Amino acid sequence: MNFEIVLYITVLILVIWSLDAININGIFKKSLNTKYQASLLYIFIAISITYLVVNFMLDFFANSQFV
Repeated sequence: MNFEIVLYITVLILVIWSLDAININGIFKKSLNTKYQASLLYIFIAISITYLVVNFMLDFFANSQFV
């Protein structure tokens, strides 16, 4: 397996675990449609944070080899 794929999966699991501490549903109004919107926002936030963290780690490891 590719190292990047393993890193993405590991970081995604950690991000989802850490986002469980935030009550995103409390930000939205109480209705049926906002429940799905909150879930979609949760997914987008998890994917975005995962992408940023993994790219930071890969860049950091690539640039630290030059030092």
